[in-house]
Amino acid sequence: MTEFNPQSLSQLDKDRLGQYSKNLDFYNGTQWAEKSRNRQLVFNYARIAIDKVTSYLMQGLNFACDPIDDSDQARERAKKAEQAIYNVYLANNLQELDYETEVDAAILGDGCYKVTWDAAAKRVRVTSPDVNGIYAWHMGDDLSQVWRVASRYSLSQEEIELLYNRTISKKSATITELWTDKQFVLYLDNEVLEDKPNPYKFTPFVIFPNLRQPKQFWGTSDIPGLMESQRELNRALTQLSRILEVSGNPIAVLEGVESSEDIRVQPGAVWTIPPEAKAYLLDLLQGGGIRLHIDYIDMIYRCMHDISESPRAAYGGIERELSGVALEVELQSLLQKVRRKRNIRTAAYTRRNEMILKLLAQFAREDLTAVQQRIIWGAVLPQDRAREAQNEQLLVQSGVHSRRTAMDEMGVRDPEAEFGKWLDERKRILEMNQQYRAQSTRGGARERNVAADMADQALTE
Repeated sequence: MTEFNPQSLSQLDKDRLGQYSKNLDFYNGTQWAEKSRNRQLVFNYARIAIDKVTSYLMQGLNFACDPIDDSDQARERAKKAEQAIYNVYLANNLQELDYETEVDAAILGDGCYKVTWDAAAKRVRVTSPDVNGIYAWHMGDDLSQVWRVASRYSLSQEEIELLYNRTISKKSATITELWTDKQFVLYLDNEVLEDKPNPYKFTPFVIFPNLRQPKQFWGTSDIPGLMESQRELNRALTQLSRILEVSGNPIAVLEGVESSEDIRVQPGAVWTIPPEAKAYLLDLLQGGGIRLHIDYIDMIYRCMHDISESPRAAYGGIERELSGVALEVELQSLLQKVRRKRNIRTAAYTRRNEMILKLLAQFAREDLTAVQQRIIWGAVLPQDRAREAQNEQLLVQSGVHSRRTAMDEMGVRDPEAEFGKWLDERKRILEMNQQYRAQSTRGGARERNVAADMADQALTE
């Protein structure tokens, strides 16, 4: 490995890391560009928009493994590989970790998984490192070929003593892991703790963008596009709030009075003023002025929905009942955004599953890598299950879909096992059919017809 200095990482990707910090602060509600002693309201629609899109994105995520050929051995291997992936999924609580990572990726712009072997627990461990400490080097103009990854994080004095049996004088230290396909180096601050061949023979990181920038390795966050409209919404609502506050505590206006004392607006108050003077309360809402503010806020609100690609219908607020194609058209922008993200996530999750199977082959001595993987996403919109079942039935009967594909589309957890149950039921029904027909040969015509009808009905069901 070429000479590497951990301190050099602090000089890399300053713009990227700085943008991470700004995006995270904005998501957490630090949205005013300048601080003021006056009231500054924050209506954090940016946070809600990210949480909402992530919920739609992660709906119904499943994995499947298909055999590479039509042999019984390949089918059994695919079944075991699929079960192994789900075992790792449950052991690492990946349902929660994936959602957390997706929210983080939408805020910062990038996400990362680390897949390693836990020798003590004898299982695959999947974690999600903070991308603030991830640095990657790719091959020239091929963004998919990452040849070196550095992971940087801090450990406390107690953690370092527990993990590495080292005692340090300060409260914490920086750990740097440097990975290539061939080498692994571990640094404690600037000191090398380990330098050995990579035990996995691959870099155990899956780094993926939230949304891809053309010709760029690092991705883009959902936050920057929302900043301007979010700040303007906060400003407009704050201004309206101040106007309403002043209108509720009106200002007394005196004309033709050189000086005044004890002029207060309160019930039963009596003012003494010169004969030619005038006194009245300042009405900031006269002439329908408040309507202008509300219309402007509504316009900003619509802009935020357009920019975030999350129509009002995505929040359940539709003025008319919509279903089927009409609802899909209403939510078309959201669907397109979710599809763009799912295209990227499909490659990331496939790569993660490949790493899981490689580690199981290497350390658990069970090679299940020779399978075809699929990432199955759930429907984004609410589905009419009865109508969907009818459509799949027609596709199967016409030969467009296999039964397994139909079960995948319907969200069946294990189509292969479900198909096996169906075959078993069908076999038993055929046996019943033969028994009924055999009995009918010894009975009369009426009994024969009844038995045949019962068998045919059972087979059809």
